[in-house]
Amino acid sequence: MRDEKKDQRVRPGWPRLVLGALCGALAGFASLAVAELVAAAVRPQSSPVIAVGGASIDATPAQVKDWAIRHFGTNDKLVLQLGILAVLAVLALALGVLAVRFRLVGAAGVALFGLVGAAAAISRPDSTSFTDALPSVVGAVAGALLLYVLVGRLTAPARSRAGESGAVSGEAAGPASAGWDRRGFVLAAASAAAASAVVGAVGRSLNASRGKDAVVSRNKIVLPNPVSQARPLPKRAVLRIDGVSPFITPNKDFYRVDTALVVPKVDATAWRLRIHGKGVRRPATYSFDDLLHRQLIERDITLTCVSNEVGGPYVGNARWIGVRLAELLTECGVTPPSRGGRADQLVARSVDGMTIGSPVEDIMDGRDALLALGMNGEPLPFAHGFPVRMVVPGLYGFVSACKWIEDIELTTFDSYDPYWVKRGWARKAPIKTESRIDTPKPFARPKAGTVMVAGVAWAQHRGIDKVEVRVDDGPWQQAHLAAEDSRDTWRQWSLAWPATPGSHTLTVRATDRTGTVQTDQRTRTIPDGASGWHSVVVTVD
Repeated sequence: MRDEKKDQRVRPGWPRLVLGALCGALAGFASLAVAELVAAAVRPQSSPVIAVGGASIDATPAQVKDWAIRHFGTNDKLVLQLGILAVLAVLALALGVLAVRFRLVGAAGVALFGLVGAAAAISRPDSTSFTDALPSVVGAVAGALLLYVLVGRLTAPARSRAGESGAVSGEAAGPASAGWDRRGFVLAAASAAAASAVVGAVGRSLNASRGKDAVVSRNKIVLPNPVSQARPLPKRAVLRIDGVSPFITPNKDFYRVDTALVVPKVDATAWRLRIHGKGVRRPATYSFDDLLHRQLIERDITLTCVSNEVGGPYVGNARWIGVRLAELLTECGVTPPSRGGRADQLVARSVDGMTIGSPVEDIMDGRDALLALGMNGEPLPFAHGFPVRMVVPGLYGFVSACKWIEDIELTTFDSYDPYWVKRGWARKAPIKTESRIDTPKPFARPKAGTVMVAGVAWAQHRGIDKVEVRVDDGPWQQAHLAAEDSRDTWRQWSLAWPATPGSHTLTVRATDRTGTVQTDQRTRTIPDGASGWHSVVVTVD
């Protein structure tokens, strides 16, 4: 009999292992719930899932990031967080099974993962205090204690009716269920699940409410009339063809590509921008009201993400209101390198620690480089950089479009590599001349006859001069260009195609105002943007 009991301790039956896995899942759930609640008292970005997710993004090779953006688009962050939760769930199940045999070891495993979350939290670029480790640490302690208690219930003797059924009954119940407090385990597990759900919900609610001041500050903003308004849109700048991207991209449809797992919500009344660094003779700090009461300008500017594949969706056009960045730099005593300035790189830092480097020469060469306060007639949306972001015509976003900006440092390219440069991307990246077919869509089946082929082309700060379309291997045909708004915006184009039955390949290319023809050489997005001709295959019925 002693040998049988020893075997039951060493090799618990599978039902008890399943219950152990359940204990691990409940402990993991409780750990994340408690961490979420503590993060509400510290800051949302200190949550272990967010901290580990941010660290994972930073450590991910550029090629993998590019793949994720290409396949998941703006849902890449959601996919990452779900992936982290899935991995944590598997680990929690495994630790629960381990704890059935080695109770302390399983609990220690939960605590260890808490230390990983804590290390990730305090290593984030925007972390300013060791308190960022508290959510992970407190959550891990709660999870470890819960796992220890629940697994203990699997081995605790029943408090009532013990031995009533005799040895035969105990044997029939099996080694996995004999001699443990079922009722106590069920009550403890149910209570833990319910308490964790409540704690997690309260934590999420409190975290969401932390941005209320920012929401209130945004709602109170009234954008003044700019002293220099965007010129009226030419009547023929917009083609009324179904399927073509609208000339002005609505805010809700504007692409978003960044590394922020939690969109920063910054109170505009507390926001400050500091300008300092090499060659800054008069360092300065500006409030939001300081910028709002300056002479604002309004411009239509098309932005493009460097992760945009040929024919991809990460390009959009908006009407921006803001302050000329060159004017602020001049006030601070900055001069461009072409006039003897000491700094050739402007490093913008966002509130979440992102660093983006831009050529000082480009910022100060007369183009409408802005610190934007408004987008399409309203204050910037939170997802697009409220309260202030950079907008620089002609440069890909990763070297110009810093959102949630709070610091500008003048330095040199030789002395500092910003976030993306450290990960293999180019230091300088002017936007390449590109074009896209919006309609017909790939694999469409239009009817024979006249089919409108249409889309957009862009070469910011150079302008589009010509767009051509080729059907199969035929000659290039010049498309009709919509009127140009400015050289900093895309242009719509169209071609009436007499379509004949069968499968056809439609290809487009653009020529910019410098005479440069869009190259047919396909390149990847890394290190300075994709290139090549966009083609679609259709079958005409």
